[in-house]
This record gives sequence, structure tokens and C-alpha cells, in this order.
Amino acid sequence: MSQSLPPADSSSQLCDADLTALNTLRLPARAHRLARPSTVDELAQVLAERNPAEPLFVIGEGSNLVIGSDLPGLTLSLAIDGMVQVKEDDVHVWIAAGAGVHWDDLVAWTVTQGWQGLENLSLIPGTAGAAPFQNIGAYGVELSQVLEQVTVLDVVTARVEHFAADECEFAYRDSRFKSRDRGRYIITGIELRLRKQPRCDVRYGPLQAAFGHLPEHEVSPVAVRERVIAVRQSKLPDPAVLANAGSFFKNPVVNGAEADALKVRFPDLVAYPQPQGVKLAAGWLIEQAGWKGKCLGPVGMHSEQALVLVNHGGATSADVMALADAVRADVLEQFGVTLEQEPVLLP
Repeated sequence: MSQSLPPADSSSQLCDADLTALNTLRLPARAHRLARPSTVDELAQVLAERNPAEPLFVIGEGSNLVIGSDLPGLTLSLAIDGMVQVKEDDVHVWIAAGAGVHWDDLVAWTVTQGWQGLENLSLIPGTAGAAPFQNIGAYGVELSQVLEQVTVLDVVTARVEHFAADECEFAYRDSRFKSRDRGRYIITGIELRLRKQPRCDVRYGPLQAAFGHLPEHEVSPVAVRERVIAVRQSKLPDPAVLANAGSFFKNPVVNGAEADALKVRFPDLVAYPQPQGVKLAAGWLIEQAGWKGKCLGPVGMHSEQALVLVNHGGATSADVMALADAVRADVLEQFGVTLEQEPVLLP
């Protein structure tokens, strides 16, 4: 029998907890123990009571996650709330948010205040704490461009530490928290630096089409947010309606020679020059490989956005990985490009 989640305002723990509601692919899995601390002190207490030798997992809202099996040890889903203005000057405003804040609630709040910087990142599922872990990005903007610092709890020393943006080792959908120091730190909050006078980035295709003809001062964060939401809703399935984990593969980056050779073979290749190499559109590659809208058992690649793997109901992690492997193999065979999975696989 499924059990309800532990309350988000205490450090109580639930044994043999059903994780279906805490992963947006809605894969069946259970946690040996689940806790949802709502303060840093509660988090520290939970960790102090944990056997250091047992596994530890942090899952947020599970929006960029594939849970491969039941999770042993302790699983955390932080419920640390709060959004507040920290300081300001003539140009910028600094805001802080708890790790458990729903990301789009934070974006909506900042846009309502007239602050600019997060509007391109509207409607991305997940929490504020997960945002720097993944270095989320969309429509030409990455979190790293507006992040001031990340606050963490060191699992080993139990000390609260702060990492400035340039210490987070951000890369494309990556950070030190996801890579080199994965498991060492638990993100408890973030601080962002936003502009008081809008200077919206509308260079990305759908935004350029909507706003490119306007002077910069006439493009508001509210308008950009509305446009981003409209575009995302037209292409991407709502996880609450059709289970998915968002973009399932990273856009691969190849060198210039490889991109040129692919362009000769595939003149319609969707590619974006980068400081280091050329970024290819993984969704285009998957669609050309014949997987857009195609299913393999209960899972498939979405009919509107081939980059999104969806669970039509009753899928297991084995179903998800079988489809991912099949898509990856076909793209490699046809284009010689290896796709890298974006969602984290646990355990």
C-alpha cells in the first residue's frame, strides 16, 4: 500500500516510502527511508542521525531523474522554502531562495517584481536547489549567467559553505555538484543577481521571431516569460498529464570538421556554433532517425518534441533504458554522433 509523503515541515522520516510522486517519469520505486527537512537545522539533524556508511540520495522533485530501482539508505527531498530580496544597487537586485522552492514560482515572482534575468527559464520543472546542480538552461540563457552563489551543507563536515558562481565549475548541464563533488554537498539555497532595468535576451529562434523587431527597451520580462511559456506548452508535455523527465539527451557538441562533414551529408542539419565546437540539436537527430512519436512498449519519444521521452503508463526503468539505448544506437549509426543522457540515473 502506498504511503503519504512525510510532512514538509518536520524532520520526520518515512520508511519504505513510495517515490512515484517524487519522480516525474512516475517510475515505480521505493525509498528505504525518506525525509523532507524544511530548514538547514532539520537537514543537519537528519544527517547527524544517519549512519555515514549508508547510501544517501537527494532527489528534489524528481524532474530530471530516472530511478532505476528501489533506493537503499536515506533519501532526501528538501522542503526548504522562502524567497527574499537580499540587497540592491542602481543596476542590480540580489535575491535568495531556499532549495525547496518550486523553480517556476521563483521565476514568476522575479518577473512580477520587474526584475530581469530568469524569464527565459520559465516553466522549467524542478526546484531552485536542483537548478545549479544541473546548470539549467533554455532559450539561450543558462542559470550560471545570473547566479551569484550557492549555499550548501557539507555532508562530511556538517558545515554550511558558500560557493561563488565561478567556483561551481559550471558547464553545459553540469556543475561540480553533479560531477566532481557529487554526493559531497547538499544544496540548501541559491542567490541570484538580476537586472532592475530589463535587457532581455531574445536571440533564440522563437523569441527572435516575436521580439527581434522591437527596440531593447520595449521588450519586457513579462512578455518574454509569456512567450516562453506559450512555446514550451506547444512543444513539451506537462509532466502532470504525460509522465516525462524533460529533455532526455544533451545536445551533442562536435568539432568544426565533424559538423562540416555532417552538413554536407545533411544540409538541413540544425547546428549552433559554440566557443568550443558546434552544438547539434539532439531533437533533430532523433527525429531524422525516425524516433519522433515512436513507441517501444509503454514508453516513446514525444510526438511534438522528439527529445522528450514519455511514459504512456506502466513503464519501468528497464523500459526507459531500453528505449534510450535504441535511440542512441540509431543516432550513432546514422550520424556517427553519441548522445549523452541528461537525466540522472539512480541508484
